[in-house]
Amino acid sequence: MPRTRSIAWAELKIGIIGVAALLLATMLILAVGGQGGFFWQRFPVKTVFKNVLGMKSGALVRVAGNDVGKVTSVQFAGSEVEVSMEISKNVRHLITDESVATLGSLSLLGEPIVEISPAPEGTPVADWATLSSDPSAGAFADAAKSAAAALEQGRQMMTDIQAGRGTMGKLMTDEALYAEMTALAESANAVTKQMASGNGTVGKLMNDPAAYNSMKASLDQLEAIMAKVRRGEGSLGMLMNDEALAKSLAGSSANMESITARINRGEGTVGKLLAEDELYTRMDGIVTRLDTLIGGLSSGKGTAGQLLQDKQLYDNMNTAATSLNELIAAIKADPRKYLTVRVSIFGG
Repeated sequence: MPRTRSIAWAELKIGIIGVAALLLATMLILAVGGQGGFFWQRFPVKTVFKNVLGMKSGALVRVAGNDVGKVTSVQFAGSEVEVSMEISKNVRHLITDESVATLGSLSLLGEPIVEISPAPEGTPVADWATLSSDPSAGAFADAAKSAAAALEQGRQMMTDIQAGRGTMGKLMTDEALYAEMTALAESANAVTKQMASGNGTVGKLMNDPAAYNSMKASLDQLEAIMAKVRRGEGSLGMLMNDEALAKSLAGSSANMESITARINRGEGTVGKLLAEDELYTRMDGIVTRLDTLIGGLSSGKGTAGQLLQDKQLYDNMNTAATSLNELIAAIKADPRKYLTVRVSIFGG
């Protein structure tokens, strides 16, 4: 009998340990798998939606994007649907009478979840309080509307293409455009064949070793010239590498800048010519009088004008000059004939 009692107590201890292990495992599963910790760390609330879009028990509950609980039941309340939730007490101060529950989604096509807006400025709600809900169904409906709009745009685009509207529509339906593109493709194919056969400049460049060698030699020469320039050889090299020449050019630039500044300030003859109105007015007057004088000469006014325009006066002056020249020549030939000098002393 003592042996039997010992076996029974050992079996009882094993049973107690097994039950405790099962309870511990269950609590661990609830703590890890459930949202908001153990049941004594959560508080219940509920809300009402007109359409829950397929929500089921176990759906996530979020506050400001953080997972804080889960949906415990989804059931009809008249024509609407009542959603019960258990939420972690850690965020109880954020869920008040001003909080609003909306439907969200884990992804664009994911299962629906409940999103609660935080409102710490309101009054904290009691257990099983009913939160206000947004009839717009939150981001889940917005995503669905966006997807529907995108599908509608795609449908409209396909309709336009089939009707031949737009570039893509014309490309798909216009026979003339198709023929032009086909001709363009054939022309490109012909050009490619010519290039491959070595015809034309590009074809020779691609297939003629001599052309390649010539271009390579030109590039080598260009590289050699650039190397000389970098070393400071030649005029261009000195221009790019000679500091004295660079300073000289800088000095010339500074002098030009100084001269330009003086001209802008109205200094010197050129500066006064550009800046002073009086000098400009005087020069304009001189030009005007000169123009008047030239106009008078052209119209034959005055002695000079008549000399330029009156042919008879010109002929008379030419004749007089000729006669004078002849007289001077005759005097030179026989001065006694034209020059008689008489000397009288005391009137005798």
